[in-house]
Amino acid sequence: MSNFLRNYRKILETLQLVESKMNFLNQIRKPKLSDIELIAIDLTSEYMSIDSKYQLFRTLPLDLSAKIERSVYNRRKRKLFFYRDSLRKKLANQIATQDYFIVDSMPLEVCKLSRSSRSCVCKEDYQTSPDKGYCASQDNNYYGYKLHAVCTVDGVFTDFDLTQASIHDIHYLKNIKQLYQNCTILGDKGYLSVDYQRDLFSSNQIRLEVPMRRNQHGYKPQAYIFRKARKRIETLFSQLCDQFMIRRNYAKSFDGFKNRILSKIMALTVIQLINKLNNRNINNLKIRIA
Repeated sequence: MSNFLRNYRKILETLQLVESKMNFLNQIRKPKLSDIELIAIDLTSEYMSIDSKYQLFRTLPLDLSAKIERSVYNRRKRKLFFYRDSLRKKLANQIATQDYFIVDSMPLEVCKLSRSSRSCVCKEDYQTSPDKGYCASQDNNYYGYKLHAVCTVDGVFTDFDLTQASIHDIHYLKNIKQLYQNCTILGDKGYLSVDYQRDLFSSNQIRLEVPMRRNQHGYKPQAYIFRKARKRIETLFSQLCDQFMIRRNYAKSFDGFKNRILSKIMALTVIQLINKLNNRNINNLKIRIA
């Protein structure tokens, strides 16, 4: 309990360095637990690998748990999705602003493929329901979603999105075109497309660096510095799977699922900012912050 309280205070202090507002939702009555405190509790639980809300409220100190009920906590957290995402971007901007970025994707399984036909998880809306996809790096089929993400070469997530598993990686470049300009983006062979490369450069001067296939005409190996830098996002994905257990899913609706993903990525970002403020390696995530 004491560890939770110390970590919570440190994370709350870091959030208040970036955001001065205490409440974001327009509520008639002022809540006992402010929105920024609610976000700090959520990030503390993710940092401490408390992945269940039942376990979280058993761990919460009495002066915090007395301010809000668990069901109210869940509803308010979902309503704060866009404010939390905006705050995450502010945290990322405090760490690093660069002209080189890395784009990649990773599979997020909802349930085993054999149970997909009878699973009701996240199927409340056809547009956001999970489906079957193929992961080339792991050479297997799965049922669920695909996490697309962009990070800096230092390892700070700048943007992310969730799509159905069957959506090809290259379609995420349409979103990137609206968000970035005058920069270089590194990708793997899944983003190889001459038409997309030309479109990105002509519209927003985005240079897309993708390794060529060996059987391509005029094949040239990609520069070593680009191959080495691109591994940073794969390391971040591994940290999300290990410490933040991003592959473990307790959500029953897509709204709950996307909120869980945001919480884990935001928790990773706030730890990176705490490390930077303490002159430590920002990617040492398994570290005592308070």
